[in-house]
Amino acid sequence: MNKPLLPKVAVNGQEISAAEIAAEAQNHAAPQGKPGLAWRAAARALVIRALMLEDSQRLGLVANPQELSPGRIETDEEALLREVMDHSISPARPEEIQIKQAYLASPQQFRAPSLYEPAHILFTVDQSQEGAREKAKAQADATLEILVKSPEKFAGLASELSQCQSAKNGGQLGQITQGDTVPEFEAALQGLAVGEIFHDLVETQYGFHIIRMDAKAVGDVLPYDAVREKISEALEKSAWAGAARDYTATLIRQSKIEGVDFGNAFGDQAQ
Repeated sequence: MNKPLLPKVAVNGQEISAAEIAAEAQNHAAPQGKPGLAWRAAARALVIRALMLEDSQRLGLVANPQELSPGRIETDEEALLREVMDHSISPARPEEIQIKQAYLASPQQFRAPSLYEPAHILFTVDQSQEGAREKAKAQADATLEILVKSPEKFAGLASELSQCQSAKNGGQLGQITQGDTVPEFEAALQGLAVGEIFHDLVETQYGFHIIRMDAKAVGDVLPYDAVREKISEALEKSAWAGAARDYTATLIRQSKIEGVDFGNAFGDQAQ
């Protein structure tokens, strides 16, 4: 007989159907052409869900659905999952000394927002036109090559070639701060010195950018009291994630699981 394409998935003798896994797989992204990765992620998620529901029965929990939003009430299963997590995952709140140590370990990461005054030359890409990206990149590459040799031509080339409204100002964008622009653009700004042109093209959803830094002011390190709550919340989230991981690992180790390999994600467990 031919071996089934998809292995049987079961938790403590209770099978999870292929149809259930296929439906859950819609919630898990996977690279194009590799649907098996989404299937495996979905199978793992359903196994963990089944284990938690079993544990809620062991604990004698009773579903008490709550209103999530106007007109949206939890299902019994959703309520049980929430209740079992509330019961079994309860990490200690971080102590003051832990919060202080986290701040002192790296105060440089707690800064006020930096301010930038960049200029750019934008080459947009019309996604509806075949070969538009290659054409825009070639033009941007040729322009950057000119600027590497003659950076003083930046304003003139921006006025002539940039497909951004800032072209009329020689490409100057004015003052911006962290979060004002897309991540790829902001990442380039963070490493630029004043007067420097970024060494490569920066591609964003808008097209290809050539970026120059005209002025910048790095935000000052914030005092402990200004960031204490933020650090405390981050430590709480980290502690909760660690406790949830430990709880899940315990459920997996104590159960018989077929058809799903958790690898080393949760330690040793039955296959």
